[in-house]
Amino acid sequence: MHTRRRLLALTAGLLLAGSAAGAGVGPAAADHSWGSYHWARTANPFTLKLGDNLSGTWDPYLATTSTDWSASSVLDTAVESGRTSPRSCSPTAGRVEVCSAAYGNQGWLGVTQIWVSGTHITQGIVKVNDTYFNTAAYNTPAWRNLVMCQEVGHTLGLHHQDETFANSNLGTCMDYTNDPAPNQHPNAHDYAQLEAIYAHLDTTSTVGQDAPRKGRNATGADNGRSEWGTAIRASGDGRPSLFVRDLADGARVFTFVIWAG
Repeated sequence: MHTRRRLLALTAGLLLAGSAAGAGVGPAAADHSWGSYHWARTANPFTLKLGDNLSGTWDPYLATTSTDWSASSVLDTAVESGRTSPRSCSPTAGRVEVCSAAYGNQGWLGVTQIWVSGTHITQGIVKVNDTYFNTAAYNTPAWRNLVMCQEVGHTLGLHHQDETFANSNLGTCMDYTNDPAPNQHPNAHDYAQLEAIYAHLDTTSTVGQDAPRKGRNATGADNGRSEWGTAIRASGDGRPSLFVRDLADGARVFTFVIWAG
């Protein structure tokens, strides 16, 4: 993996250099972060823990996603035992809890929620909806890889590279598509964006805390959009893809949604 990381870092660096030469700007030219949100940390690469609250069917897909994102030059991910129930999928400070359950006919394949304080990510959850993934349309390796990769990618600070379903695939899981086969893994632009997001270091860290932040699960058992707050972005088909909710303590929770077709 370290050889692959060096090659990807070189490719990402060339992409950033090309953007700077063409646009007259530096690394911020990478263009699919969401705001300036990032995990605070004091060194690179840092390690983000992914809590496994998944059924056995999903375990190999989380393992693939973890390996893919760990190829970044600025971060690693490590799969560990989960600390919540799949149904409630409550967050734990300093890490990401990843959950699967039959959440019902809510219309969504995957939901990611990310808590932020200022510009720092403090915790996150990913939920994949087996109500749809147990059907023939979505019970495929390609769909499972794409959704798991994309939702975890959001918890790193990445937005989508493209939000139109019917156009040409970009070869990245951060691309909306009707054909997931070419879009199951990150591409060099994703790694370049991560390098831009994490180009600086912080004086404190929000990674790897142990104490749970109570009362901060914004979905609860109903898993409905009434708890997601205000829609602030829509995908190419007009459906809301990003929500924000302000919390009483001044923090915010963002909810990314990938809908079933």
